[in-house]
Amino acid sequence: MARRSQERLEIFFLAVVSGRLHGAWPSFLRFLLKQLSGLYSVIMNVRLALYEHRILRSTTLGCQVISVGNLTVGGTGKTPVVEVFARALQENGRKVAILSRGYKKAELPFSVKLKNWLTFNTPTQQPPRIVSDGERLLLDSAMGGDEPYMLATNLPKVAVLVDKDRVKSGRYAIQKLGCDTLILDDGFQYLRLKHRVDIVLVDRTNPFDNGYVLPRGLLRESHRHLSRATFIFITKSTGDGSPELRRQIRELNEHAEIAECRHSPRYLQRIYSDERLPLSALQGMKVSALSGIAAPRGFEETIERLGGELVYRKRYADHHRYTQQEILDLINNSRDRGADAIITTEKDAVRLPWVERCDIPMYYLRVEIELLSGAEDFQELISRICFK
Repeated sequence: MARRSQERLEIFFLAVVSGRLHGAWPSFLRFLLKQLSGLYSVIMNVRLALYEHRILRSTTLGCQVISVGNLTVGGTGKTPVVEVFARALQENGRKVAILSRGYKKAELPFSVKLKNWLTFNTPTQQPPRIVSDGERLLLDSAMGGDEPYMLATNLPKVAVLVDKDRVKSGRYAIQKLGCDTLILDDGFQYLRLKHRVDIVLVDRTNPFDNGYVLPRGLLRESHRHLSRATFIFITKSTGDGSPELRRQIRELNEHAEIAECRHSPRYLQRIYSDERLPLSALQGMKVSALSGIAAPRGFEETIERLGGELVYRKRYADHHRYTQQEILDLINNSRDRGADAIITTEKDAVRLPWVERCDIPMYYLRVEIELLSGAEDFQELISRICFK
């Protein structure tokens, strides 16, 4: 119940800040949120200044630390980029660990928290959650989080650890798992750990949202802070070079290398089985689309671009954890509308519960990063990390 209420609040909040809700009450909320944004921006600027002037000090762990992050909240397609970097580094001989916060992972049971409190086992003393140790998959998506579980599944030779304290999880990866390269998933704002490389993703379709920081907009910090980036990925690119966005980026950052990429669909993977279909199978297929992601429109448009006919769509809040009843309702509604298949995202697929009876086949759309420009700069970056 609490999670459903939180999701409804998130949906309402997004509708307010995007301007989709009109009237006196939403307008007043936007005015109030704008004042709070000013305060939040001051706090973020002061925090950054404290680290830049070494009043607050970043921890150095003595190994390569690469941050992959963004300026906005969600929707830039960060997880596939993290996967590409981790795989490239691992294939070039590095022992890689991905350090994630594990957004919306399941919390420990109250009995465990109580035991830890009674035994003075504070969070700083508890080990991080290990989704994968680089050899075995150890936690599911509920305990590890959606993205960490996805990464651990697709990268069997890469360790994936989850903890809010990524200094602690980084030390664990080095000392217990023998890792020599750490990737901070969503780490651009995590300043407690010293980064050697800051990779920042900028969504071509919505690079800086409405220009406001949280809570009036979706910027985590001012777009001017893009100046800290070492390497910038323009995501969701069309391949036209994005000249106007490049000009904006260059005004904010004169030194960073810039690459363009898009998230290219590869195949349809059957959920609950090993069956895999080529994308051509979507031609003329009547599709029911299921998504619980930050930007569902792009996913649905991809299905239509590949020839699928959307006869039903069901959207939930980002990171929604599905119940069996919701999936059964989805199956029945899809069947009533004549759908040939239900298609969801890979991120959603890891949150689907097992259902005994599935009258309509369910697939997820496997998506991978395709570099459209900057491939040489990307390879040079990998070489610098691996061999210097």
